[in-house]
Amino acid sequence: MKKWIFLALTLFIVGGGLYYLTFGYYSDGTRVGSLIKLSKRGYVFKTYEGQINVGGMSDGTGSLNSTQWDFSVDEDNETVVNNLEQAMKMGQRVSLHYEEKFFQLPWNGDTKYFIISVELIPVVLPPMPQVAPQPAAPAPAAVAPADTTGVR
Repeated sequence: MKKWIFLALTLFIVGGGLYYLTFGYYSDGTRVGSLIKLSKRGYVFKTYEGQINVGGMSDGTGSLNSTQWDFSVDEDNETVVNNLEQAMKMGQRVSLHYEEKFFQLPWNGDTKYFIISVELIPVVLPPMPQVAPQPAAPAPAAVAPADTTGVR
């Protein structure tokens, strides 16, 4: 009897650990950037795979550098997929909240980063400079034609 209890307890602990490693996550965060691509991929396990361009300034030179970041979205998360497609159509920047899984497993997608929510960042145009209206130039005064006959 003790042997069966020990076996059941061992299987429960191992099964729980594997479940946590498969479906759990150990990190979460936010990335902001411009969406480059979004595609539905997979032969058996369908997921949406995307890529954003995370830009920024380099350390010492002050020049712009570009970093691309890959992510996955679960097929069942329709709200996130719709927001990403809308951002792609409108050319908006997005803020992606993600969870980082322990491992990249075939049924989880191509990356360890799974998007759980999306915030569309509105495009803010800089204000146009105000140009003061120029006063109209006065019309030139009429000048009498010069007398070329020489008679006065």
